[in-house]
Amino acid sequence: MSAMRTYYYRILLPHGEVRQGLLRLAVERDFSARLRLESEHDATVLTLLRLPDWSSGAFDLVARMFRQQVRREDLEGFLRDLGRMLEAGVPALDALLTLRDEGRAIGNAAVAGLASRLHDDLNAGLSMTETFVRHPDVFPETVRNLVAIGDQSGNMPAMLLEGAEHVERLGRIQRDIRTALIYPAFVFATIFGVAFFWLYYVVPNLAQLFRQLHAKLPLVTLALIDAADIASRYGPLLLIGSIVVALGLAVLLRRSERATRALHEGLHRLPIARVLMTSSGMAHITEHLALLVRAGLDVARSFDILTRATRDRYYRWRLARVAEGISRGEGIAPSMRRVGGFPAMAVRMIAVGEQAGELDRQLSQLAKEYRQRQEAVVKSLSEILKPAVILVAGGLFLFLIVALLLPVYDLVRQSVQQTLGS
Repeated sequence: MSAMRTYYYRILLPHGEVRQGLLRLAVERDFSARLRLESEHDATVLTLLRLPDWSSGAFDLVARMFRQQVRREDLEGFLRDLGRMLEAGVPALDALLTLRDEGRAIGNAAVAGLASRLHDDLNAGLSMTETFVRHPDVFPETVRNLVAIGDQSGNMPAMLLEGAEHVERLGRIQRDIRTALIYPAFVFATIFGVAFFWLYYVVPNLAQLFRQLHAKLPLVTLALIDAADIASRYGPLLLIGSIVVALGLAVLLRRSERATRALHEGLHRLPIARVLMTSSGMAHITEHLALLVRAGLDVARSFDILTRATRDRYYRWRLARVAEGISRGEGIAPSMRRVGGFPAMAVRMIAVGEQAGELDRQLSQLAKEYRQRQEAVVKSLSEILKPAVILVAGGLFLFLIVALLLPVYDLVRQSVQQTLGS
């Protein structure tokens, strides 16, 4: 792969106009950039200055900061349209120009910009694989791997269409998860808002009233008053501390492979999370492995790609051990059985597929089964969380009644008794 160079140029056009600008090309020698300018513009090169190598990265960083993000549904349509046009025999550069013009026509600047950047990279001499690899913030790793397979196998349209279906499935699952979490998130936000209001306003006023009346308070009320006092005194510090801890955990999970793996190992042991993590992880593994095997890649390389593309560290570690076993000559199923952690049904069906020479078909059936399980769990997620939300809300309400309203009731009762006695 040639390095991407950035050049400043001034050229003299045939009609006498002097034009200047920046040119980015994947070339090794400056002479190639000069020939490119002369052939494209039929011009005389007056100035050609190669900028420092870090300038390309700086330009990409600045452009990425200000460019609009491509939505998942737009990315799906982009991949599908590009695959259909390539399948129909349209050259890649022409297809990208068409998608750019179509994006501009409908006012979708993100898609138009993506098509324009891909066209410029291809026109600069990069391959389709290198072009997609240059945009990891847009294309998931699985899509980039499929494009690489398409480049090697010569079946780029099919790989782009497979990538579009993959993006569509990911989008559908994420939409279902967001829908399932809307109700619990709203309820928990309301609970925390009410608790904040009581701690900062209601509890301090009632505590002052209790002190003025010299009321005898139960331990639970005293504990609540102490908590409200601590929150009112050190609230900003507690908030800042919580933010620092949350950011620290986020950085730790991002930087430490051991911490991330420990988190995923723990999630695979929790009752509800285990079902969701297992179904989503196995759906990802079997679907991607089926795509790679069906595309003609050997098993060893398929597992190498699959290991890098798997985000679940619980399965990534195990897939790496399986890949080591395959490199030693083991079959997929025996290696998965030896490593452990994979569902017995999946291992058994993969063993049958290996013996019958129908591995891709068995993997496709497994992917379909685990996708259905994942969708069922996600759709029932809100129903699973509702009882927990109700228990939390009810427990908080009961705690406030016991801690605050009962002492108020005792004060009223004593006042009434004193009034009647006098």
